[in-house]
Amino acid sequence: MIFRTSLVAVFVGLAPFTSQAAGNAVEGATVFKKCAACHNADKPENKIGPHLLGIIGRRAGSVESYVGYSEAMKTAGNQGLIWDQGKLAEYLTAPKKFLPGNRMSFTGLKSPEDITNLEAYLASQRGSQPQ
Repeated sequence: MIFRTSLVAVFVGLAPFTSQAAGNAVEGATVFKKCAACHNADKPENKIGPHLLGIIGRRAGSVESYVGYSEAMKTAGNQGLIWDQGKLAEYLTAPKKFLPGNRMSFTGLKSPEDITNLEAYLASQRGSQPQ
């Protein structure tokens, strides 16, 4: 019984860290407003940039209906770049540094909290994802 109580205390003690690490999708929707001029995240419609619906777990440069990918992005996807939350965080911090030659003109997000929240929002946008 002591072991079970201790284990519960450990998990309860970690709860603030796990929720913080997972990000806040509602706050991420606010951060996404910086991206919304060029991207959709709630429907599979491209704008200046490809839609981001279902981006977590998707191969880079793979939205078939989007024709404006840079050679750098297409090559990265062909070489196996999959957008997971770690890779997306690196890209969102400094897109040109992470993937030289990509076409995104956005310079990056500076706040790690904004990035984590944006990732949570994007992860929540799965919906119907025709390419």
